[in-house]
Amino acid sequence: MLKIDTYRADDGRWMAEVPALPGVVAQGATQAEARANVQALALRAIADHIENGEPLPREVTAAFATA
Repeated sequence: MLKIDTYRADDGRWMAEVPALPGVVAQGATQAEARANVQALALRAIADHIENGEPLPREVTAAFATA
């Protein structure tokens, strides 16, 4: 399970980030929009890590089981 942190910026925008995936930060007009945007970005980042053979954070690898 990946943790999402949200906070409100000084200009009123909502920001969301996934601490386990450095650089995965998104914004939105509402908290829900920021969370949805960062979830989509996190999925893209995970796919990029897999495609490039890069290690995944522990929080992600726990979601996959070997058959």
